[in-house]
Amino acid sequence: MNWDDYAHWGKEIAQWGAEYHKALAERPVRAQTGLGEIAAQLPATPPEQGEDMSNILADFDAIVMPGMTHWQHPRFFAYFPANAAPPSMLAEQLVNTVAAQCMLWQTSPAATEVEGVMVDWLRQALGLADGWTGVIQDSASSATLSAVLTMRERATGYTGNRDGLAGKGPLRIYCSDQVHSSIDRACWVAGIGQDNLVKLPTKGARFEMDADALDRAITAEIAAGFTPAGIIAITGGTGVGACDDLTSVLAVARAHDLYTHLDAAWAGSAMICPEIRDAFWGDVDAFDSIVFNPHKWLGAQFDCSVQFLRDATPQLNTLKIEPEYLKTTGQEVTNYSEWTIPLGRRFRALKIWFLLRSYGLEGLRSRIRNHISWASELCEALRALDGFEIVTEPILSLFSFRCPGDDAMQQRLVDALNDDGRIYLTQGAFGGQKVIRFQVGQFDTTRDDVMMAHAVIQEVWETIR
Repeated sequence: MNWDDYAHWGKEIAQWGAEYHKALAERPVRAQTGLGEIAAQLPATPPEQGEDMSNILADFDAIVMPGMTHWQHPRFFAYFPANAAPPSMLAEQLVNTVAAQCMLWQTSPAATEVEGVMVDWLRQALGLADGWTGVIQDSASSATLSAVLTMRERATGYTGNRDGLAGKGPLRIYCSDQVHSSIDRACWVAGIGQDNLVKLPTKGARFEMDADALDRAITAEIAAGFTPAGIIAITGGTGVGACDDLTSVLAVARAHDLYTHLDAAWAGSAMICPEIRDAFWGDVDAFDSIVFNPHKWLGAQFDCSVQFLRDATPQLNTLKIEPEYLKTTGQEVTNYSEWTIPLGRRFRALKIWFLLRSYGLEGLRSRIRNHISWASELCEALRALDGFEIVTEPILSLFSFRCPGDDAMQQRLVDALNDDGRIYLTQGAFGGQKVIRFQVGQFDTTRDDVMMAHAVIQEVWETIR
């Protein structure tokens, strides 16, 4: 393909993309293909000769698209969104075209400097104090792993990377029983181990970690010879939206001199709304590390996760490695590859710049406020359905419910709804029983889309009850 061909097909694909999004609401949300159906349509061996792009794109439409679940569908109410606002998509096209590897300042000064400014724009938007810095990661999982590794190194006097963990005794990480599975995985990868991740019970309407139980657990384990390394709190847990009381968690952390990380991957975006920030964040500026995902509720195309650091030094002491070929001589520069686990880095900051300039904070706030309002409205409508139960009340735009019947019936309803195709939901677990999760967050969803879910749930329920 030459560059004239590239320009031609680029225009064709851009037009295809616009038409795809304009007609997206007419498609089933979840892929309706069976297991192995897509793979069976692909040749078993690679082609020896090149093919015309028109044929390749025709096969894309015929083979690939039927097997895609449409995350940008306005009635995607499963998991959390992975949004892609149009300005963010355009920025990604530019990043893909330039195709820079932005690991060091010198390998793309603009990428490094725009990232620094964008992280600070977001710091201001979320109401964090002056002095916080940060880095753009690929996902909250990577940011949390970075924080857990920092906890490990801090607790071992920054000797774990050099010596390994043998002979250092068991380290403990503390969190609530509502944390995301990425916390468990971070403890696996960091060598701390599943058994040393201590999950505390929750209480109250927001399912917050029991700070008194946390303090007792840490005190008892110090006496038993364990080494506490850090505490991970959450705002907007994946299951039912659990939110810890950050002030009480921080008080325990201070009493025991522990490093703290706040997982606000989904709900952090909502903190651009001052009234939500005041209600949910409390003493957030005393945390050591915070992560939130602009690719969830702010509309930045996946992947884009921001880790804020009150002091970057502990994480740099944990992750920085500088062989001769990566050194920049003659000036002090920021190399964000030293702040993260991967050396290679994409220019993720550009889509944040395009996004914030295109919508402004107020445009983004209005979407978040609408989603929260519409979720509450739908919750009340489902509460009124005969035999339906709201299990967990809305926290921001997330709630859970049950239809009449046992756990098998909950799964039957979820499967029937997703097979129907008009909406997409997922099941969850809470209080020892299966629940049906519902969250509102797709960037372009409307009140009509959200309230349509009530009619679909009622209709599908009547066919399976």
